[in-house]
Amino acid sequence: MLLALALLLFAIFGSNVILGSMGMGGFLGDVSEMLILLAASIIFVAAILKKEAAEKQSNKQQR
Repeated sequence: MLLALALLLFAIFGSNVILGSMGMGGFLGDVSEMLILLAASIIFVAAILKKEAAEKQSNKQQR
């Protein structure tokens, strides 16, 4: 769930960058673009930490 949200936010960021590089003008401003990328990064890290904690818990239960 968190990874899907991070992917969606990164896709929004990426599409804005692509549109801007093609000269069509991006739909996000500079600050909005930065906040979208920051949110995508934070959610991605949260997803990785959650997955790591679940793996650690499953390893602990196997012992």
